[in-house]
Amino acid sequence: MSISRILLGTAAAIVSIGLGGVLPVWAQDNPAFPAGRPEALQTTGVPGAPNATTTIDGRVLPNPPAPFAGRIDLNALQSTPSWAPRIVPPEGAPNILLIMTDDVGFSAPSTFGGVIPTPALDEIAQAGLRYTNFHSTALCSPTRAALITGKNHHSVGFGVVSEQSTGFPGYNSVIGPENATIGRILIENGYRTAWIGKNHNTPDFAQSPAGPFDQWPNGMGFEHYYGFQGGDTSQWQPNLFLNTTQIYPFQNNPKWNLITAMADDAIDWMNTLNDVNPKMPFFLYYVPGGTHAPHHPTPEWIDKIHAMHLFDGGWNSLRDTIFANQKRLGVIPQSADLTPWPDGLLKNWDQLGPDEKKLFIRQAEVYAAYLAYTDHEIGRVIQAVRDMGKFDNTLIIYISGDNGASAEGTPNGTPNEGLVFNGVELPVAEQMKFYDAWGTDKTYPHMAVPWAWAFDTPFKWTKQVASYFGGTRQGVAISWPKVITDKGGIRNQFAHVVDIVPTLLEVTGIPAPAVVDGVAQKPIEGTSLAYTFDKANADAPTRHHTQYFEMFGMRALWHDGWMLSTVPLNMPWNMASAAIADPATAFKWELFDINKDWTQDHDVAAQNPAKLREMQDRLWTELASHQVLPLDASVASRVVEARPGTTAGRTEFSFSGRRMVGLPRAAAPNVLNTSYVIKADIEVPAGGAEGMINTIGGRFGGYGMYLLKGKPVFVWNLLGLKEVRWEGPDVLAPGKHTIEFDFAYDGLGFATLAFNDTSGVGHGGTGTFKIDGAVVATQTMDRTIPLLLPIDESFDIGADTLTGVSADYQVPFDFTGTIDDLKITLDPPKLTAEQIAKLQAALQRSLQQVNQ
Repeated sequence: MSISRILLGTAAAIVSIGLGGVLPVWAQDNPAFPAGRPEALQTTGVPGAPNATTTIDGRVLPNPPAPFAGRIDLNALQSTPSWAPRIVPPEGAPNILLIMTDDVGFSAPSTFGGVIPTPALDEIAQAGLRYTNFHSTALCSPTRAALITGKNHHSVGFGVVSEQSTGFPGYNSVIGPENATIGRILIENGYRTAWIGKNHNTPDFAQSPAGPFDQWPNGMGFEHYYGFQGGDTSQWQPNLFLNTTQIYPFQNNPKWNLITAMADDAIDWMNTLNDVNPKMPFFLYYVPGGTHAPHHPTPEWIDKIHAMHLFDGGWNSLRDTIFANQKRLGVIPQSADLTPWPDGLLKNWDQLGPDEKKLFIRQAEVYAAYLAYTDHEIGRVIQAVRDMGKFDNTLIIYISGDNGASAEGTPNGTPNEGLVFNGVELPVAEQMKFYDAWGTDKTYPHMAVPWAWAFDTPFKWTKQVASYFGGTRQGVAISWPKVITDKGGIRNQFAHVVDIVPTLLEVTGIPAPAVVDGVAQKPIEGTSLAYTFDKANADAPTRHHTQYFEMFGMRALWHDGWMLSTVPLNMPWNMASAAIADPATAFKWELFDINKDWTQDHDVAAQNPAKLREMQDRLWTELASHQVLPLDASVASRVVEARPGTTAGRTEFSFSGRRMVGLPRAAAPNVLNTSYVIKADIEVPAGGAEGMINTIGGRFGGYGMYLLKGKPVFVWNLLGLKEVRWEGPDVLAPGKHTIEFDFAYDGLGFATLAFNDTSGVGHGGTGTFKIDGAVVATQTMDRTIPLLLPIDESFDIGADTLTGVSADYQVPFDFTGTIDDLKITLDPPKLTAEQIAKLQAALQRSLQQVNQ
């Protein structure tokens, strides 16, 4: 048989699949899997030519390769080439700009009645629609996971933020292969994709330079990533990444700010695509860190807001102003009630002294400046879309906040958010020392709780509280001039973040995939909002009928206009409090008829016992079917939960000594609440050496081992409040030396948290500093950092990135000698049988009290 006959026979044996690809064999024979839809495919150009394009069936991703459609003979002159068509979205599919800010309450922006100017959000609302009944999950990571998957947060492993993940399916912070993101779906259908801004959906145990990177934006369908990892970061010195590489563009640039840098990057990315091919469709997921703490606007924006005197009347007066604005704008019903101020829980403005008022006004002005600044930079991105001539066919969805306004600043606010995470509240007199620096890189600030409550007007409660609209109601504006003609319209239908993905799929004409990379996909759980784009449907009944909420054991259910809610027991600003032992039974229930009570102001549970029971039963069904169980009302203990990753089960760590920077906190040895030894073998060259040997943390907490003008130093920075130092008396001579810091902890450690007991953390201990085996300094610390080092700082060897733990030096403070070896050994406290018995007994008593 000739070679040509063999070739022809092989080609004939290939199953014809057409331009749309082929379903896998198992799917072809599976009656539950529909047949392909070749008649629905759209093609352009000459088949086989370089200009050929096609849409795809889209239910199996990536699209199976089309068979070669040309002819192969013995040589090229007798053969016919053929190119597979380039995959494009359906004709008319819009560009997509999906924007979401951070920690913005419903009534903070001017668009929804607030006093803070947000002209970019106003612009989108005036060019399109304003949504008044849109909901988040009440917390950052969970909302973002639901937003990019179209599935409820527990369904995709994000029952809480990634820093608090646990080993249950609904809480492990892993968006598995069965939950392809909207970025993955769109890129496989011909879109170019980018994620610019906050990434809070990579497990903290997978954020190291060693990966794995499948849970990073680049591994979830986004070709370009420019942003930061984790819950928050300094906007002056962020832990910033370009794809999977940490970058430091802010060094030696004191006016650099991440909010502007992200807008610059977004504009550059879009313009690059436009220059290469103006018809190339894009999906830009643009999620700046404003206004999550730290509140870091530029000085110019603080001056602008200060000159407006928006907050001089205090938080009670602000609520009244906002409430009147909201009724005037029509973003709440005229019949809506303003929920009462929580007297006894938070102070009224007229109860404050002069210094308190001065400090709190400053906090609110810096926060407002941050929001106005963020919105301004978002406006630049929107203007870039206009400048490219693409505004009419770009679907812009601007979600104002990923949860309600944040109450994580304590009732007095804080100059350093890390203090709150460790259960420390500073009095006003101490905070006044930071008054002039508030908002600069010398602070990591957060405003007082009453401002957060006011920025959630007319609702009650705040971020973290999933059972009340103060925690979950977000203002949203959507424009798409080519389709949405009801300019400035208002939509009151119930909606949730899970509704965004199905909306994008409907407007692009792209189906939700059934299989991605050979893995069957979980079904989309949201409901498309596209029906609301039509003016004729302005008052149409909502199509999203049931939605559960859960966060830290607090639960709620919305169902056809009724809302079942649990009343909070732990305050959202008590971050280090012990957990509620039995969240399934501990909470009081309230019931609201939202059709008559827009703001959850009138509990009607007592008058409607049958409806209460019906809603409770329905809620438990929802919780069981979305991986919400087991309920967990812990906060602090989940921060220190053992997780998989590079540190799991290890107590000994050995590093080669090569310069290594940027290792995230979760991938580094955890020296909190334990005894430990840090030992470095170094070599000092002729002429001496200085610089950082090893550090974790920075200006707002952490330790550093370094040489300062040749002398060895070890420093503990205790959350920016106190610096404890051990110093060697002599300059190290040229040659090899061993520097060792040995700390003996005097508490029971993290192990007590397993028994819902925080008494083992934050104790003191004695540190011994040795040079070449000889003790040169011994000192006792009365207290240590109990729970959490700064989440945006890193573990560095041979240099110090971002901010320094001491004013002794300026970053990067590169070590000018040689580090031959660095070893860290942990020696966690070991509970005795008697101690365990006492802790177990105390836990049992707590459970019995709850059940009684």
